[in-house]
Amino acid sequence: MTSSFEALLPSTERALLHRVAVAQTEGRSPSFAAGVVREGETVWFGSRSCVDGHAPEADTQYRIGSITKVFTAVLVMRLRDEGLLSLDDPLEKHLKGTGVGEVTIAQLLGHSAGLAAETPSPWWERTPGTVRPELADVLGEQPRRHPAGRLHHYSNPGYTLLGSLVEALRGVSWEEALRTEILEPLGLRRTTARPVAPHAGGFAVHPWADVMLPEPAQDLGIMAPAGQLWSTVGDLCRFGAFLAEGDGRVLARASVEEMRVPAAPPAAGDGESGYGLGLQLLRKDGRTLVGHTGSLPGFVACLWVSVEDGLAAVALANATSGPLTALVAADLVRIVAEAEPRLPEPWRPLPEAEVDEELLALTGPWYWGTYAYGLRVGAGRGVTLEPLRGVGRRATFRALPEGGWIGLDGYYAGETLRAVRRPDGSVSHLDLGSFVFTREPYGPEDAVPGGVDEAGWRGL
Repeated sequence: MTSSFEALLPSTERALLHRVAVAQTEGRSPSFAAGVVREGETVWFGSRSCVDGHAPEADTQYRIGSITKVFTAVLVMRLRDEGLLSLDDPLEKHLKGTGVGEVTIAQLLGHSAGLAAETPSPWWERTPGTVRPELADVLGEQPRRHPAGRLHHYSNPGYTLLGSLVEALRGVSWEEALRTEILEPLGLRRTTARPVAPHAGGFAVHPWADVMLPEPAQDLGIMAPAGQLWSTVGDLCRFGAFLAEGDGRVLARASVEEMRVPAAPPAAGDGESGYGLGLQLLRKDGRTLVGHTGSLPGFVACLWVSVEDGLAAVALANATSGPLTALVAADLVRIVAEAEPRLPEPWRPLPEAEVDEELLALTGPWYWGTYAYGLRVGAGRGVTLEPLRGVGRRATFRALPEGGWIGLDGYYAGETLRAVRRPDGSVSHLDLGSFVFTREPYGPEDAVPGGVDEAGWRGL
């Protein structure tokens, strides 16, 4: 028996709309728009407005601020995948004369390059880009705040450097590279560098009175890669689906997954938040969210993706402060995940070609010292090694073409697991980064480092 649940339940839709309505009222925002993606498809859109009959639509543009950084990071990862740069390359190798050329591209992506958070005065978000036409104007006389690579320190100028890096290697503007390499392939037709009607106006709402005034919408010039873009709930939902699964036309799934790996220790006080390669990471309500928040005068925005739940949520508002879009987007994910939990994939046997007697012979219990582990075969001849009782280091491994496996997560990420054979071809033990796993705990004939007491096991 199979069932289809493409549409959300009416009770779930009511809960989502209630959350958005509360956010618009309590956040005192002129308007609020939100959407939810499930399994790659937009399944819900909702909005509220202070003007009756003029609620925004899914294609109404809002400014998205630093969500722009994710687009810039994708452009850089494309350069890496094409072999035009390495993430470990110093910036100076590809972009000369910045004065901070020793920082690496990975450090810039993950905000661990130690650069200043902002440009020199005046405040770049409320002044035209013509005020700072060159990188030197963005970086200032003292661009460093911390030693490179030591800690996470968010830097808007760092993403200006990455945008200039894209331009240097592509030979076109950042905006042109963005359009041809991301927006057009993904069908993000309503994501632009400048507003295109219909779009929301940005407002500042008085903190102590229910009055508001328009905020300026500046063209950020060279700072554009850090926060220029305008987009819609519809486009950001599609972009969220891409961040969950990747798209071969833009960036392979493996590279998108790499962007979600923490790139530097979180700053003190950040709690359960972190940063990957262009993506913010947040642990909330028992799930991991990846995406980005954004703000510019007159607008706040957030896109969160829960890969495990197959969900993404977008929240956009046109007020400088007040609406808690990051919290709302997280709540939208939680509401759907709890009301309509993801159905697991049906169990299926492995393909015949992926199983053989030698591989099956390795399954079952193994012992690291006296710690009991179980080895299980998975898809693609991969394996999982996990503790059979208590706590321990669980890890999944991908099969290597030359034999053995490479760790994909946890303590053993990047470490090699291999089966060591005796002269007669039988398996002696498993070697995992020099740790020896044997079929019996301290068997007298086993290759246990340091040997086994000849008297064997004994009682008191």
